[in-house]
Amino acid sequence: MKILQTRLPEVLVFAPEVLRDARGYFVETFRASWLDEAGIAAGFVQENQSLSRRGVLRGLHFQWPQAQGKLVRVARGKVFDVAVDVRLGSPDFGAWVGTELDGDTHRQVWIPPGFAHGFCVLSEEAEVVYKCTAYYEPAAEAGIRWDDADLGIAWPRAGGPFTLSAKDAALPRLADLPRDRLPVYRGRP
Repeated sequence: MKILQTRLPEVLVFAPEVLRDARGYFVETFRASWLDEAGIAAGFVQENQSLSRRGVLRGLHFQWPQAQGKLVRVARGKVFDVAVDVRLGSPDFGAWVGTELDGDTHRQVWIPPGFAHGFCVLSEEAEVVYKCTAYYEPAAEAGIRWDDADLGIAWPRAGGPFTLSAKDAALPRLADLPRDRLPVYRGRP
């Protein structure tokens, strides 16, 4: 397993070794020691899986005050995955990082608590699987617009306009969120 840095120090990419032969492949998709090695204390309590079609964009979602850390991977297909630092007081507040995840390389991205998360599908279909450090809590659900001009996320176009849920299409800009709906930066681990 290789641990790759991104331009946001807390967001990491995990690149596992994929063993391939004539039968197919084998890959370890999770080992707690990988997180330990990266200095991440994450006790996962929930795992989710979604299926989305080309051009679907999900996000940008986060929870507060019950913040979730997420370890995200793609079981099949390809997505462009984005993390945005939404922690008040963070030196990287409003900064984003994007990475391609796919079912061939089996890379995973760690989205720490206090970061908004979203992805758009680049393949015909994509199955996204992610482990969470806190349970989904409807009252803590929050999000920001995928196309917030202040963020300037360079989403790749997947053959036309994106397909969003009505809820995601109505999310506010980061600047319009009440400050009490944002996590607070507590320093780097």
